[in-house]
Amino acid sequence: MPKTPPQKRTAQIVPKKSTKKHAAIVKKVPPTTLITGGTGFLGAHLVRQLVESGAKDIRVMATSIPEWLTGLGVDTLEGSVTNDEDVARACEGVTEIYHLAGKVSREKDESREMYKLHVDGTRLLCDAARKAGVKTIVLASSSGTIAVTEKGDVVPDEKYPPPLDIIARWPYYASKAYQEMAALERFSGRGQRLVIMNPSLLLGPGDDRLSSTKVVLDFMARKINAVPNGGLNFVDVRDTAKAFQAAMTKGRHGERYLLGAVNWTFVKLFDRLGRLTKVAAPRLALPSRFAIAGAQVIDSLFRQWNFTSPVEADTVEMAEYFWYFNHNKARRELGFTPRDPGDTLNDTVRYVKENFLGGKWS
Repeated sequence: MPKTPPQKRTAQIVPKKSTKKHAAIVKKVPPTTLITGGTGFLGAHLVRQLVESGAKDIRVMATSIPEWLTGLGVDTLEGSVTNDEDVARACEGVTEIYHLAGKVSREKDESREMYKLHVDGTRLLCDAARKAGVKTIVLASSSGTIAVTEKGDVVPDEKYPPPLDIIARWPYYASKAYQEMAALERFSGRGQRLVIMNPSLLLGPGDDRLSSTKVVLDFMARKINAVPNGGLNFVDVRDTAKAFQAAMTKGRHGERYLLGAVNWTFVKLFDRLGRLTKVAAPRLALPSRFAIAGAQVIDSLFRQWNFTSPVEADTVEMAEYFWYFNHNKARRELGFTPRDPGDTLNDTVRYVKENFLGGKWS
């Protein structure tokens, strides 16, 4: 048989294959997972857990990038969810988003800032995500958009009517309720999945901004002089981060998932903290109407004098309500299993003492 002519050999695609291989080496593959607010209390735990699990294609957007984050080898982007250009850049190449960016505050003066961040920012993100072809958004909200009652005689679940008449007086929870509505409106369509997570008070180690664990610091610093009449639910931040990961793959579109460990009165919480810290728990308990009214008068007077008030009136009022609920849905659908609350309290106390009170925890 005659040999193949030289021109036939030059028609082979070997050079093209080698070019493609070279391009694959030099071309940077964009991250597939975006985390907004990845430097906050919950966000930091989520980022670290994802990295430890072997996830590599992660991008974190935050208003400032700390050194510990750059050391993890993730892609970082300094920006805000309230800036449309930042949001558009953050969503490039992304297929899934953990939206955790937010601000925790009990101050009415910061209501406009919280609305802009939680509501307007979420609208921008959802619009950009839709344009970028994002498939799933897991949104961090709060149990306070669902589970707040006056008497604690019911234990709500996700089907409980939102207590808008109660939370409307507190800017943080009102803005989170509107955030959920905005997300459901802007990110709902074919091929789009939105999962809403509603954790209670986050406790555990690592809250360097005291966004959630200030109540423990105040107790240990003997700043709490009376026991509120209400009750709370709290959950370990580490368990919450794991539940968020499960929601990314298992959560159902448009569904809310309450995340909590225990329903305790403040009497029980302070009693447990007292045993752990050897700090005597307060025993004085005022009728709700006197506690709230007194706090409001003191707060108002100090504000008129341009001084920092020794009490937070809204915080006192919130503590007179009951923030109870059950987490059966999250347990059933996401495999959520919170650890023993005593372990969470112990780790929280240890972190607060070593990082804010200058002591070692034995």
